[in-house]
Amino acid sequence: RFHGEGYQEGYAEGSHAGMAEGRRYGALHGARMGSEIGCYLGFALTWHSLLQKCTDEKNSKKIRALDSLIGMIQKFPYEDPTYDKLQEDLEKIRGKFKQVCSMLNIQSDFRIGTERSSLTF
Repeated sequence: RFHGEGYQEGYAEGSHAGMAEGRRYGALHGARMGSEIGCYLGFALTWHSLLQKCTDEKNSKKIRALDSLIGMIQKFPYEDPTYDKLQEDLEKIRGKFKQVCSMLNIQSDFRIGTERSSLTF
């Protein structure tokens, strides 16, 4: 009887603690992902605006790559945490970002720390 009661109490307490820990974990990683994608979008929009002023062939390729990155970010399902290809799409965005940085001759280094997140060039 004591074994059964102890098991039930432990199970209930563990479930409650697990839910709280899961919420904290989800909020932290969701914030990190949002910060990363937001940084990519700001980067892409800024460079797109800067390159619009020049219309040579080299810049048109860069602009098309930036348009592709912006489109990928805009289609990313922010509101659906159950989306089964979330990580896959995020990896595609990261890959496209690296491609754009390479085309622009910029070294990218996206870091997320506990105090701040940064994108260094």
